[in-house]
Amino acid sequence: MKRALLVIDVQNEYFFGKLPVSYPPGSLDNILKAMDVAAEKQIPVVVIRHAAKVEASPVFRKGTPEWQLHPEVEKRHREVLIEKNWPDSFMETNLEEWLAANGIDTLTVCGYMTQMCCDTTARRGFHLGYGVEFLADATGTLLFANQAGTVTDEELHRAVLVTQQSRFSRVMKTEEWVSGVRAEP
Repeated sequence: MKRALLVIDVQNEYFFGKLPVSYPPGSLDNILKAMDVAAEKQIPVVVIRHAAKVEASPVFRKGTPEWQLHPEVEKRHREVLIEKNWPDSFMETNLEEWLAANGIDTLTVCGYMTQMCCDTTARRGFHLGYGVEFLADATGTLLFANQAGTVTDEELHRAVLVTQQSRFSRVMKTEEWVSGVRAEP
């Protein structure tokens, strides 16, 4: 098995912008821990950053402070930074080519938001034939309300995790992942 850690959209928008992540508590700490352990174990780290396709977008406008990576992610080691415009980190990016060129067969997903870019990327990875690990406490979301209804942050997060585990990913906590990768030769 040769894995890569995908750190998806850990950007200031989710901390200081219009989409403050509220669940689960400690998700950023777990993302940073996964990044640190990946560096320690020489697991490639792929940082992915979202930019709105529309310049007038109220969120993720390229070049704004909210679009920037969280400072703690920015200062950590990464092999590559991939820019994306869609919830699917593979769509119109070089992610698939980079993974193939580096012999990656397993993706470990962390970042934001659980139900959007993390879920979409994990599903696409599964459909492309990758093994997928989904870090339950190193992904996160917030309360959502729209014309279809309202769902709490905890309900939304749990529903995605249950769905991921049912078919697409091996869902685990960061500590379980850390123990597993540290136990590998």
